[in-house]
Amino acid sequence: MAYALPRRLAIATVILASVAAAARAQDASAWDAQPHTAARFIAGATLKSANTDRLRAGIEIRLAPGWHTYWRYPGDSGVPPTFDFAGSANVKSVRVLWPAPERFADGAGGHSIGYIGDVVLPLRIAPRDAAKPASLKVRLGYAICSNVCIPVKADLSFALSGKGGAEEPALVAAEARVPRRVALGAATDTGLAILRVHREAGGTHARVVVDVRAPPKTPVELLVEGPTPDWALPPPEPTTSQTGSTPGTRRFAFALDGLPPGAHAAGAKLTFTAVSPNDAIEVVARLD
Repeated sequence: MAYALPRRLAIATVILASVAAAARAQDASAWDAQPHTAARFIAGATLKSANTDRLRAGIEIRLAPGWHTYWRYPGDSGVPPTFDFAGSANVKSVRVLWPAPERFADGAGGHSIGYIGDVVLPLRIAPRDAAKPASLKVRLGYAICSNVCIPVKADLSFALSGKGGAEEPALVAAEARVPRRVALGAATDTGLAILRVHREAGGTHARVVVDVRAPPKTPVELLVEGPTPDWALPPPEPTTSQTGSTPGTRRFAFALDGLPPGAHAAGAKLTFTAVSPNDAIEVVARLD
């Protein structure tokens, strides 16, 4: 037999449900749902420092099984996400952070770089006036691909409270997978390091050789980006021996192909991202 709740208990239940809904509203925006994907804002607690405070948020993208989207450099094919934060209130700047991606076959004989499944792109927001409320708006553009590729546009808006909540763990986890910027040759506590980058003469194209250190039996993916987005460098591949010039290292190489017209390799600054299951680092190296 069903029993009716006492009136006061029923009212209290409704109030608690409303409070919980309001708390959730402070943690995340509504989903902008499209076929095979959806996107929303999530927020975390303010990141405080001696000099300045930064508001923290993230753009969460969910993908249907079998679909993927792209990193800032998509590889042989694909389109990187775009962000238009015009219309945000009390926002001086927004920096998008990129969790370590993965490389996968693009179905056309090449490789793409991006994310399979759900991904959170963390944001660092500098308010114009830290004493006043800030709100974020973005016109997000991204591509999703399976057997076909579909361009997606999402309009998101969110009031930033600067307080942590239910979405904090997801945001912290995404931030932990953003590659750390380290110096060429610098040791890390996980043992992952990019030790040496040098250019070698070749046939049609010179090639770049990179020595990477990682713990034994740890899988490592190495990615490379040019100094500007119009560089389309091929992905570094392990050499046949996979042994670098320093004991305990692995050697990767790639041809200096895909430079834009008029560009020169000598002196160019390339960004290398090394990704392992437990760490990810980013190194900027100038070619000799």
